[in-house]
Amino acid sequence: MKRSITGLFTLIIILSACNSADKKTTAAEKEKQSYDQTKETLAQKEIKAPENFIVVNGHDKHNLIGQTVVKGTVTSKATVAVYKDIDVELKFFSKTGALLETDKETVYETLKPGESESFKTKYFAPKGTDSVALKVLGAKNADK
Repeated sequence: MKRSITGLFTLIIILSACNSADKKTTAAEKEKQSYDQTKETLAQKEIKAPENFIVVNGHDKHNLIGQTVVKGTVTSKATVAVYKDIDVELKFFSKTGALLETDKETVYETLKPGESESFKTKYFAPKGTDSVALKVLGAKNADK
């Protein structure tokens, strides 16, 4: 009787040890699947709204022939998505803050996560232009 109880007890321990190894593997697989899903979801968010993940900075000056020269930098704050052909809106304002004109410029560069690219453009801005504001409108997904 003692042998059968001991044998049964040993069998239970062996089966439970095998079962816990399967659970560990399953838990690791679930964690990897969860990570992959999170990564995919993040990529989808970054691709859907690139204007939320690209920052533009710049300044303007006037050259000798009266053009407004705008120099800027676009920087990707994305963690997964790669962008290309970034659309930047330029708004020209007067000294009093009145909007004089709006233009669109496309920066034909590829931006990987965390990278920056410089651009330069020239405009014959409207008379009375005092400042230029820059804003990212969108970008294309470079992975397609």
